[in-house]
Amino acid sequence: MRINKNDQVIVLTGVSQGKKSRILTVDKEAGKVTIEGVNVVHKHVRRSRRNPQGGRLSMEMPIAISNVQLVCPSCGKPTRAGVRLAADGAKFRICKKCNADINQISPAKKK
Repeated sequence: MRINKNDQVIVLTGVSQGKKSRILTVDKEAGKVTIEGVNVVHKHVRRSRRNPQGGRLSMEMPIAISNVQLVCPSCGKPTRAGVRLAADGAKFRICKKCNADINQISPAKKK
């Protein structure tokens, strides 16, 4: 699983299909991600000390990780992410379409 928090993704299926947004949380065990502005539900809340007004709260619910695809920051297209090892031992996530570095996964190894 090569999708991380704060990555830009596009939704492939469902009501929000085609929406580009940022990942808020990743649950690797359940295989779910929460995306900003996608799969928004209204939770009805009773009046309490924490919520003195009560009413309806809007909140994002998680969706399956298979329903999203990473958007490359350099080319702007939906792509799969790969891994590349640099000569110094550093590990990078790369775009499979334009072969550009997305970010660094692990630092260079010390000798």
